[in-house]
This record gives sequence, structure tokens and C-alpha cells, in this order.
Amino acid sequence: MKNKFLGLLILSSIFFVSACKNEDPSPINEEELITNVDLVFTDENGNESIASFSDNDGVGGEEPTLSGASLSANTTYQLSIQLRNESVSPAIDITAEIEEEATDHQFFFLPDASLQLSVTYNDEDAEGHPIGLKNTAQTLNNSTGMLTIVLRHKPNKSAANVAEGSIDNAAGETDVEVSFPITIQ
Repeated sequence: MKNKFLGLLILSSIFFVSACKNEDPSPINEEELITNVDLVFTDENGNESIASFSDNDGVGGEEPTLSGASLSANTTYQLSIQLRNESVSPAIDITAEIEEEATDHQFFFLPDASLQLSVTYNDEDAEGHPIGLKNTAQTLNNSTGMLTIVLRHKPNKSAANVAEGSIDNAAGETDVEVSFPITIQ
């Protein structure tokens, strides 16, 4: 009798749990795997200087490759960012995914104090907040240093100074962070 009662209780519990399952699970938005990042600086004459990062086998494995950009002093550049996942074939254009999910992403540009370079956003999401895929970069005097770019997923774009490019109050999760060597001459 005791075994029948215990069996019935277990069977009822299984039925109850099965009946309570959510039939419409929320979609899972897996983070993008970003293996390649290109910063494309284009001057007013259409000349390009490209800084690039590549880690096709992902974290671990082979060392990533990194190349910097050489820019002219006192020059305005259009700066675009291109992101790809080249660990698969064909490669996946992550830039398009960032554009589609623009309200959930923002780039931040963090030049070393020695690097005389400023970056201004030229794009915005549907809510009027910056994204950072298209920008203006302004060089000043000759200098060298690192330009770190950070892509945040689900940043607080309404927090103080985030729309101006300050990462301090942005929160969110970092999707990618790369420091590029930049020479201004």
C-alpha cells in the first residue's frame, strides 16, 4: 500500500511538472562569436588605412594577429567598423547582426592619453542612441598610442555620458575588446 501511494505521488508529480512546462520558451539570443575586427579609416580623398585583429580559431589555440593604422596629422577620417566570424565557412558578417540589434549594442572608443585622436559617433539606433559602426575620427598632432574599442551588449544607453562615448556608466557585457596600435604622423 505504501509503495502504491509513493508510486502514485511520483507519477502525479511528473504529470504536474509536465503540465506546467512553458510551451512558448523565450528565444535564446546567443552571443556573437567575433573572430575578426577591422577599423577602416577613410580620408576625404578616399584613401584607406585599416587596423585589423584576427583570431580565427577563437580563444586559446594560435596567437591572434594584430595590425595597426598609420594616419595623417590634423586630418578628418570616416571610421567604420567591420566584424566577422571567420571560424566557420562561409564567414558570418557580424556587422549586419549588430545593425539589426542596434538598440542592444554600442561601441566605445578609448584612446591612450598620448594618442591625439578623437572619435565621434555618426550613427544611431531606433531610439536615437549611438551605435558606433560609423564614426568620424579626428587626428591632431603627431603621436602614437593604442586605440581600444569595446563593443558592449545591452549597455545602459541612457546612463550619464554614455551617449557621448563614456564607458564608465554603460554596464552591459563586453562582446569584444581590442587595442589597436595607431600612429599619427
